[in-house]
Amino acid sequence: MKNFMRFLKDEDGATAIEYGLIAALIAVAIIGGVTAVGEQANATFNGVSNQISAGNDTAETASSDFDTSAAATLD
Repeated sequence: MKNFMRFLKDEDGATAIEYGLIAALIAVAIIGGVTAVGEQANATFNGVSNQISAGNDTAETASSDFDTSAAATLD
């Protein structure tokens, strides 16, 4: 009976479990934060890529509209 009462009063196991739960909670928060930042970074990179593609399309259209025969007569 004495050993059982000592077992009930022992809080070492409870402390370890609490630290484990805190570590798990921190891990979940980190994963959530990294996921949110990753999604935002992905959206930013996609936006930059779209802007570059749009600028590239505009440059190609402008260069095809350029009349090279008129430039050749300037020589």
